[in-house]
Amino acid sequence: SLKRLGVDHIDIYRPARLDPAVPIEETVGAIADLVKAGYVRHIGLSEVGAETIRRAATVHPIVDLQIEYSLISRGVEDKILPVCRELGIAITAYGVLSRGLISGHWTRSQATDGDFRAHSPRFQGENLDKNLALVEALRAVADARGATVAQIAIAWVLAQGGDIFPVIGARRTDRLAEALGAMDLVLSAADLTAIEAAAPKGAAAGDRYAAAQMVMLDSER
Repeated sequence: SLKRLGVDHIDIYRPARLDPAVPIEETVGAIADLVKAGYVRHIGLSEVGAETIRRAATVHPIVDLQIEYSLISRGVEDKILPVCRELGIAITAYGVLSRGLISGHWTRSQATDGDFRAHSPRFQGENLDKNLALVEALRAVADARGATVAQIAIAWVLAQGGDIFPVIGARRTDRLAEALGAMDLVLSAADLTAIEAAAPKGAAAGDRYAAAQMVMLDSER
């Protein structure tokens, strides 16, 4: 990996998912050996639950947890985020726009057979109708602030704490510019209340992954 990347170390080495056949202590211990050897600087985790985080941290300090976190994916708030904050672990939040669902740009006709979203529960049938209704409620909040729905969604994640770092993907320069604009959008207490009313916790219809994938997520157990 170092040769392919043309670097002499990896800043954060993060297993993408928990291997249920391998104790997390063993996995983190192996990466800790890479830290000692100078190949890796820090260790992160991805999509694991609170208990796994605690166990991992007994072997080596964990610096960040990559996990889906957005206005309509807030399960992390119940147990995982409190444990991370207790242990000083930052959150690398992906899916901030829920794969475009709450970007304000998504339309029913966009999903194709080769697209993940064609099989995602939140993009199916009545679930999609309900979720797009949430988007329209958020659009009213965004319009009142002179912002876009995507900017409101990104700014909301940023407002959840300085230890949360949203990961944003953009295939077009105008979408990139839109996302960057969220950094200048400071949400007031009134804004946050309006956003919560428009998209309350638990209001999303459908799981964030298909059933077969959900059972593989330690963070959902």
